[in-house]
Amino acid sequence: MQATISRPADTATSAHDRVYRGLRSRIMHGQIAPGQALTLRGLGKEFEVSMTPAREAVNRLVAEGALSMSSSGRVATPELSNERIEELAALRSLIEVELASRALPRAHMALIDRLQSINSTIADAVSNRDAVGYIRTNLEFHRTLYLRAQAPAMLAMCETVWLQLGPTMRALYGRLRRSEPPQFHRLIIAALKAGDEPGLRLAVRSDVTQGLRMLAS
Repeated sequence: MQATISRPADTATSAHDRVYRGLRSRIMHGQIAPGQALTLRGLGKEFEVSMTPAREAVNRLVAEGALSMSSSGRVATPELSNERIEELAALRSLIEVELASRALPRAHMALIDRLQSINSTIADAVSNRDAVGYIRTNLEFHRTLYLRAQAPAMLAMCETVWLQLGPTMRALYGRLRRSEPPQFHRLIIAALKAGDEPGLRLAVRSDVTQGLRMLAS
């Protein structure tokens, strides 16, 4: 069998994708604070790539609203205004309520058991004061439910909103000083068990907007 030869273009694409995915995950999970500056040189050194894949990854994240770039070329995570937080909270409410509603007919017991397990992991993150772990597992809870909606375009839009909110969610976690998992997760699980669509829609809407609206107040 003939060995596959890695071409330069393939290597460049792989390097760009590695930086993009690594940086995207950090932003979404709140590992980078709002307004924190990033440099191509620093990213290149950290991910052990040249400036070109670092620049391509940054440009892609700027296009997705995860990073901002000033006229002088300064790159940073966005510091969201109250109006922008309200807008993104409204988007979460619209998109995620619809995803949950579409997922309900396919919410078998294995899914409900998985959501309960994730919620236990969230409780551990809360007790350990692990902000990044909390945000990651909280999003995993929602993503696990929404995958059952079988609406990939809608889920992709949802993840773009999460990405834009990542650093702000970290700031929100610090303000909330949580001592227990989100109360609405239990209501989401109860509504899924009961096949209660109105209850599910209300629980999801409350869960995804309550904290953000408090941050914007």
